[in-house]
Amino acid sequence: MIKASLIVATSADGFIAKDSEHSPMYWTSKADKKRFIELTKRAGVVIMGSSTYKTIGRPLQERVNIVYSRHQTFEGVEITQKKPSELLLDLEARGFKEVAICGGSHIYTMFMKAGVVDTIYLTIEPVFFGKGMTIFNENLHYSLKLISSAVSESTGALLLEYKVDYTGIPKLKD
Repeated sequence: MIKASLIVATSADGFIAKDSEHSPMYWTSKADKKRFIELTKRAGVVIMGSSTYKTIGRPLQERVNIVYSRHQTFEGVEITQKKPSELLLDLEARGFKEVAICGGSHIYTMFMKAGVVDTIYLTIEPVFFGKGMTIFNENLHYSLKLISSAVSESTGALLLEYKVDYTGIPKLKD
Protein backbone atom coordinates (compact mmCIF):
# COMPACT_ATOMS: atom_id res chain seq x y z
CA MET A 1 0.00 0.00 0.00
CA ILE A 2 1.26 3.47 -0.89
CA LYS A 3 2.32 5.63 2.06
CA ALA A 4 0.93 9.16 2.30
CA SER A 5 2.53 11.79 4.53
CA LEU A 6 1.56 15.34 5.35
CA ILE A 7 4.51 17.73 5.45
CA VAL A 8 3.59 20.81 7.46
CA ALA A 9 5.40 23.83 8.91
CA THR A 10 3.59 26.03 11.40
CA SER A 11 4.32 29.10 13.45
CA ALA A 12 4.47 28.58 17.22
CA ASP A 13 0.91 29.88 17.37
CA GLY A 14 -0.32 27.25 14.90
CA PHE A 15 -0.50 28.93 11.50
CA ILE A 16 0.84 27.59 8.19
CA ALA A 17 0.84 31.07 6.64
CA LYS A 18 -0.36 34.61 7.22
CA ASP A 19 -2.54 34.37 4.09
CA SER A 20 -2.81 32.37 0.85
CA GLU A 21 0.12 34.23 -0.73
CA HIS A 22 2.54 33.82 2.20
CA SER A 23 5.16 31.26 1.18
CA PRO A 24 6.96 29.06 3.73
CA MET A 25 10.07 29.54 1.59
CA TYR A 26 10.44 32.94 3.27
CA TRP A 27 9.83 32.15 6.94
CA THR A 28 10.79 28.55 7.67
CA SER A 29 14.22 27.52 8.92
CA LYS A 30 17.03 25.88 6.95
CA ALA A 31 16.37 22.72 8.99
CA ASP A 32 12.75 22.65 7.78
CA LYS A 33 13.74 23.31 4.16
CA LYS A 34 16.35 20.54 4.30
CA ARG A 35 13.80 18.12 5.79
CA PHE A 36 11.21 19.10 3.17
CA ILE A 37 13.64 18.44 0.32
CA GLU A 38 14.73 15.09 1.77
CA LEU A 39 11.18 13.86 2.43
CA THR A 40 9.73 14.98 -0.89
CA LYS A 41 12.62 13.60 -2.96
CA ARG A 42 12.37 10.29 -1.09
CA ALA A 43 8.64 10.16 -1.85
CA GLY A 44 9.08 11.14 -5.49
CA VAL A 45 5.61 12.70 -5.65
CA VAL A 46 4.36 15.99 -4.17
CA ILE A 47 0.67 16.81 -3.97
CA MET A 48 -0.61 20.32 -3.29
CA GLY A 49 -3.36 22.78 -4.02
CA SER A 50 -3.08 25.52 -6.61
CA SER A 51 -2.59 28.30 -4.04
CA THR A 52 0.32 26.43 -2.46
CA TYR A 53 1.78 25.77 -5.89
CA LYS A 54 1.57 29.48 -6.72
CA THR A 55 3.58 30.36 -3.59
CA ILE A 56 6.33 28.03 -4.84
CA GLY A 57 5.98 29.30 -8.40
CA ARG A 58 7.58 26.39 -10.24
CA PRO A 59 7.61 22.58 -10.34
CA LEU A 60 9.85 20.97 -7.75
CA GLN A 61 12.76 19.25 -9.50
CA GLU A 62 13.23 15.47 -9.32
CA ARG A 63 9.63 14.95 -8.15
CA VAL A 64 6.30 14.38 -9.85
CA ASN A 65 4.25 17.50 -9.06
CA ILE A 66 0.49 17.02 -8.77
CA VAL A 67 -1.68 20.08 -8.25
CA TYR A 68 -5.38 20.11 -7.37
CA SER A 69 -7.07 22.69 -9.55
CA ARG A 70 -10.48 23.08 -11.16
CA HIS A 71 -9.72 25.87 -13.60
CA GLN A 72 -5.99 26.49 -13.82
CA THR A 73 -3.18 24.67 -15.55
CA PHE A 74 0.50 24.98 -14.81
CA GLU A 75 3.41 24.00 -17.01
CA GLY A 76 5.36 20.95 -15.84
CA VAL A 77 2.78 19.65 -13.35
CA GLU A 78 -0.08 17.17 -13.44
CA ILE A 79 -3.48 18.66 -12.67
CA THR A 80 -6.06 16.57 -10.84
CA GLN A 81 -9.48 16.71 -9.24
CA LYS A 82 -9.50 13.05 -8.17
CA LYS A 83 -10.55 11.90 -4.74
CA PRO A 84 -7.53 11.20 -2.51
CA SER A 85 -8.03 7.42 -2.47
CA GLU A 86 -8.44 7.32 -6.26
CA LEU A 87 -5.32 9.44 -6.81
CA LEU A 88 -3.26 7.24 -4.48
CA LEU A 89 -4.44 4.07 -6.25
CA ASP A 90 -3.43 5.59 -9.60
CA LEU A 91 0.00 6.57 -8.26
CA GLU A 92 0.51 3.14 -6.75
CA ALA A 93 -0.35 1.56 -10.12
CA ARG A 94 2.36 3.79 -11.63
CA GLY A 95 4.88 2.23 -9.25
CA PHE A 96 5.10 4.89 -6.55
CA LYS A 97 5.44 3.72 -2.94
CA GLU A 98 5.13 7.08 -1.19
CA VAL A 99 3.62 10.56 -1.66
CA ALA A 100 4.19 13.84 0.15
CA ILE A 101 1.12 16.03 0.70
CA CYS A 102 2.37 19.60 0.90
CA GLY A 103 -0.67 21.79 1.50
CA GLY A 104 -2.58 23.91 1.89
CA SER A 105 -5.42 23.67 4.40
CA HIS A 106 -8.02 22.34 1.97
CA ILE A 107 -5.70 19.60 0.66
CA TYR A 108 -4.51 18.60 4.15
CA THR A 109 -8.15 18.39 5.31
CA MET A 110 -9.27 16.41 2.25
CA PHE A 111 -6.56 13.76 2.68
CA MET A 112 -7.06 13.46 6.47
CA LYS A 113 -10.82 13.06 6.08
CA ALA A 114 -10.22 10.35 3.46
CA GLY A 115 -8.29 8.37 6.09
CA VAL A 116 -5.26 7.85 3.84
CA VAL A 117 -2.57 9.76 5.77
CA ASP A 118 -0.05 7.54 7.55
CA THR A 119 2.45 10.07 8.87
CA ILE A 120 2.58 13.76 9.69
CA TYR A 121 5.92 15.55 9.57
CA LEU A 122 5.35 18.73 11.53
CA THR A 123 7.86 21.55 11.98
CA ILE A 124 7.00 24.15 14.59
CA GLU A 125 8.97 27.31 13.90
CA PRO A 126 9.77 29.80 16.70
CA VAL A 127 7.73 32.66 15.21
CA PHE A 128 4.27 34.11 15.88
CA PHE A 129 1.86 35.38 13.23
CA GLY A 130 -1.04 36.34 15.51
CA LYS A 131 -3.55 35.29 12.88
CA GLY A 132 -3.46 33.38 9.64
CA MET A 133 -4.26 30.08 7.98
CA THR A 134 -4.55 26.91 10.04
CA ILE A 135 -3.45 23.42 9.02
CA PHE A 136 -7.03 22.26 8.54
CA ASN A 137 -10.05 24.19 7.33
CA GLU A 138 -12.63 22.03 9.14
CA ASN A 139 -13.01 20.61 12.64
CA LEU A 140 -11.19 17.27 12.81
CA HIS A 141 -10.32 14.88 15.63
CA TYR A 142 -7.51 12.35 15.22
CA SER A 143 -5.08 10.84 17.66
CA LEU A 144 -1.38 10.95 16.87
CA LYS A 145 1.50 8.86 18.14
CA LEU A 146 4.86 10.61 18.42
CA ILE A 147 7.51 8.68 16.47
CA SER A 148 10.43 11.12 16.70
CA SER A 149 11.33 14.65 17.75
CA ALA A 150 14.36 16.86 17.27
CA VAL A 151 15.25 20.49 17.87
CA SER A 152 17.20 22.50 15.32
CA GLU A 153 20.19 23.80 17.26
CA SER A 154 20.57 26.87 15.07
CA THR A 155 16.97 28.13 15.18
CA GLY A 156 15.10 26.20 17.86
CA ALA A 157 12.62 24.81 15.33
CA LEU A 158 10.91 21.67 16.62
CA LEU A 159 10.88 18.80 14.07
CA LEU A 160 8.21 16.23 14.88
CA GLU A 161 7.11 12.99 13.25
CA TYR A 162 3.72 11.52 14.12
CA LYS A 163 1.91 8.36 13.09
CA VAL A 164 -1.83 8.88 12.59
CA ASP A 165 -3.90 6.58 14.81
CA TYR A 166 -7.24 5.83 13.21
CA THR A 167 -8.30 3.45 16.01
CA GLY A 168 -11.85 4.30 16.97
CA ILE A 169 -12.17 6.94 14.24
CA PRO A 170 -14.68 6.00 11.52
CA LYS A 171 -13.20 6.40 8.05
CA LEU A 172 -15.03 9.10 6.16
CA LYS A 173 -15.73 8.77 2.47
CA ASP A 174 -13.73 11.12 0.31
